Amino acid sequence: MTTPLSWNRLPDISPDAICSLTSRATAIPDTIPRPLLPYGNGRSYGDVCLTDKGTLLLTRGLDRFIEFDRKQGRLRCEAGMTLREILALVVPQGWFLASTPGTQLATIGGAVANDVHGKNHHDSGCFGHHVKALELWRSNGEVIHCSSERNPDWFYATIGGLGLTGLIRWVDIQLKPILNPWLWVQSQRFANLGEFWTLNREAEANWPYTVAWIDCLAKGKSRGRGILLAGAHAPAQSQSLNYSSHDKRMLIDPPFSMVNHFSLKAFNALYYRQPVKPQGTLVHYAPYFYPLDAIRNWNRIYGKKGFYQYQCVIPPENAEAAVTDLLDTIAQHGDGSFLAVLKTFGIKPSVGMLSFPRPGTTLALDFPNRGSRTLKLLSALDDVVRSAGGALYPAKDARMPADLFQSGYPVWQEFSKFVDPQFSSSFWRRVTV
Repeated sequence: MTTPLSWNRLPDISPDAICSLTSRATAIPDTIPRPLLPYGNGRSYGDVCLTDKGTLLLTRGLDRFIEFDRKQGRLRCEAGMTLREILALVVPQGWFLASTPGTQLATIGGAVANDVHGKNHHDSGCFGHHVKALELWRSNGEVIHCSSERNPDWFYATIGGLGLTGLIRWVDIQLKPILNPWLWVQSQRFANLGEFWTLNREAEANWPYTVAWIDCLAKGKSRGRGILLAGAHAPAQSQSLNYSSHDKRMLIDPPFSMVNHFSLKAFNALYYRQPVKPQGTLVHYAPYFYPLDAIRNWNRIYGKKGFYQYQCVIPPENAEAAVTDLLDTIAQHGDGSFLAVLKTFGIKPSVGMLSFPRPGTTLALDFPNRGSRTLKLLSALDDVVRSAGGALYPAKDARMPADLFQSGYPVWQEFSKFVDPQFSSSFWRRVTV
């Protein structure tokens, strides 16, 4: 069996054993090495879903629908179902995920464990806000039914709990109604970071979905230039619209990263000058929410050494200055990011004890792994985040210092009380030393 990896291929570690789960009723053998850790579809970045000790519990075999109330939009399914499999069922029946990350290839168990968020956080919060109940298996054999009314402490610890409170066996979520698979999407170009803040405030006041791509190599008056995409589910259409996906595949696995200063500079210049549609246009949900899913194995463009994803959140009062400092730091190092995404979170508090989303601004970046040079850059970014009182996203981390995790998640010791004694991850051991 192929050793499971994170999507960014870092760190390169292997568990002592792998156990594939095919039924939520099947007992986990006492004979497999401990600690245990659930592993969904490998769409996390870093070691939050990996362990170099014990056994990975592969959950993709837990892929059954349990119950769907089409009238009320309530869905219960096993934790190994991917969001794409869920959407294939519910979209034709007039429903959509109330919150969704940038890939539909994540499992619903992983979405809960990382309390993922999407382009509509300012409008609808994160994934955990729409979880109604879940079933948690503990290593002592106890099965806990969790909701906001029943075992609420376990419920709020498991949402955003990084798979450490036990094995999530099924999840019950509330969906949102839609009239068709289409969105009305508006795109606008902004010349610099100053223009972004103004444009983004206006967009968030009028659109449920907003996100910006930025050119993190631009300097001077063009620092932070980019394109803002705002969207809303489309009203009923008078004529039928057709959509067919044209998935591409990264066929080769190059020994070196195809992302470098020169390719980034050319890509950013072309992307920034693409035609925009401030008047709006109809777009199918797949390319709007999940553009990179159309390129299978897109992570291969970074080569066999992999890449680091870096996502931070900065409190509102420090956001503008800190984001400026982050972009200046990146530009000075000359190692830009192919995927640079900027968004502001809403004020709705997350329900999970260790949830990442909180009021403020989040910046997500990808950097090819160039060894110590890249780690030096990331350490410099840490200094900015630390000084601004920010936090990093565990689901997108492979090297966060323990002090930055502990300052960003001050309830981590209280959360530790809910960690199953036989569950652990390389991430957890790294940041709680």
